Amino acid sequence: MNTTLPTPPPRASTRLRALLKEGKTLFVPGCYNAMSARVLDKVGFPAIYMSGYGTSLSMIGMPDAGLITMNEMQQNARYIANAVSVPVIADADNGFGNAINAMRCVREYIQTGVAGIHIEDQVAPKRCGHVAGREVIALAEAVGKIRSAHATRLEHDPDFLIIARSDARGAHGGSLSEAIDRVNRYLEAGADMAFVEGPTSLEEVETVCREVRGPVFYNMTGVSPRMSLETMQQLGIAITITAGTTMRATLAAVYDIAVKLRDEGPMAEAAFVESFKKHPLNDVHTFAGFDAIRAAEEAFLPAEHLEKYADSIGHQPQQHKART
Repeated sequence: MNTTLPTPPPRASTRLRALLKEGKTLFVPGCYNAMSARVLDKVGFPAIYMSGYGTSLSMIGMPDAGLITMNEMQQNARYIANAVSVPVIADADNGFGNAINAMRCVREYIQTGVAGIHIEDQVAPKRCGHVAGREVIALAEAVGKIRSAHATRLEHDPDFLIIARSDARGAHGGSLSEAIDRVNRYLEAGADMAFVEGPTSLEEVETVCREVRGPVFYNMTGVSPRMSLETMQQLGIAITITAGTTMRATLAAVYDIAVKLRDEGPMAEAAFVESFKKHPLNDVHTFAGFDAIRAAEEAFLPAEHLEKYADSIGHQPQQHKART
């Protein structure tokens, strides 16, 4: 009898490190919940980003202004990481407190299954990096927070990616040069990657890439310029995210169908369902995973439990080969 246990698959953090070693700019679109993450996974992106703004708006219906809690953010990260097959990078706001709070933040994000996080240097309550009114904490406190985050990941998962973000560029009284100085200090403190939030021109992005002494993480949204993947590759950007694209797409789609329902009544739903049949994701039940549920039932439940599918009305999951 062979009692050799199978080799466990590498952690998501290890797989993300392998992607980064390829040396190409990693384009990572943002999701806001497990469903939107699964769509991105199905399309074929090699990694996915969990948006903090999207998490706040979708989970509690409130803006990214420090109103969502660490537990809620980590719960969403756990759902997303366990719903997809690719590494997830998650927003961890400002570590939800000082350096001591950041230790727990890192430890528990590791436990969710995500591959890495970014931590910013904003005061509490924080806010979206592309809206006015941000403030940053003292540099010494911010450096201590990154040092504690680094020490914690070394203890629990050395491959876990720590991305240090500075909001000094757009903060009250801040500047691009201050933001660059800050992220360089964070790199010295143990961060893997530097994230200067909110550059407002291509020239500023070029300055960031030239003066930051380590890999650069770029958020292509809000006030920051849009550019091609080829341009980002030439600049040497390691990871670029489009944080809010799926959230905006969902807002637009839901709003449009809601207006139709309001103006045309319930038969607008029938027309939408008919048009949806032409979409690549037309079979919602299969996308959701009912075929996988049936396969597990066939593998692990007594045969008589499968009799429930006979003459049953509704979506019939694909039948898998009989057990031997």
